[in-house]
Parts: sequence; structure tokens; C-alpha cells
Amino acid sequence: MKKRLSILMLVVASFSFTACSLDDDDNTNFKYVNLEVLSADVPEAFEFGEKYTINVTYANPNTCTYFEGFDIHKHQLTEREVYPIGTELVGSNSDCQESTEEVEVSFDFEVIYKEDYLFKFWTGKNADGEDEYLEIVVPVN
Repeated sequence: MKKRLSILMLVVASFSFTACSLDDDDNTNFKYVNLEVLSADVPEAFEFGEKYTINVTYANPNTCTYFEGFDIHKHQLTEREVYPIGTELVGSNSDCQESTEEVEVSFDFEVIYKEDYLFKFWTGKNADGEDEYLEIVVPVN
């Protein structure tokens, strides 16, 4: 029994010496941010049952922001709000520079309803802090 206890204590002690700290000295972390849409390239019309690639150009705000994907909200049967999402590095060692880079990304979209689609691409907030959108209606044949 003493031998097992000694081995167990040795194992526990070895973990305490090799454990990693979750606190980094550089205090770097990240946050999710919406990326402002500059333009969107959608077809003039959709065919019911088909899949399409929709291209979106967004403004990259700084050198510490990286594209992660899209957040697409369905509010009505064929209304979609589209938000490009990025992760922005924050912290004491984040040396971010302002950027004017325009980045094109895309997502695939399948037409599953026969009604016209309304896409609302998020373009930022106005002076009153309200969301603004680039609205595009795409009819379905």
C-alpha cells in the first residue's frame, strides 16, 4: 500500500511541476466583431432548387482582425441578414495598424423557397447607433 501511495504522490507531484498556466504574460486575447460589407455580388435571379455562390466584399478594419465566417439570420421565410464575422486580437501586445484593405469572401446559398429573397448585408451603424444594410432583392424563377 505504501508503494502505491508513493507512486501516486510522485505522479501528482510531476503534474504540478509541468502544469501550464492559462495566464499569458502578453495578455493577448480576442473578440468577435462584425465586419462592414462594402458590396455583394448576387445573381440577378435564382432558379428554385439550385445552389449559388454569393461573393461579399468587406472592409478589414485593422491588421489584427481575421475573417472567421458568416452569421446569417433568417427573420422571415425568405429574408436573410448577412454579417461577415471576424476575430480581432486585443491585449497589451497586440500591435494593430489601421487598414483600408478590402477583402472578398463568399458563402454558398441554396434556393429552397419559390418566393423572392431579400438579402440585407450589414454595412455598419449610423450616427444614432442603428444597424444599416445593403438590401438586395433576388427574384426566384
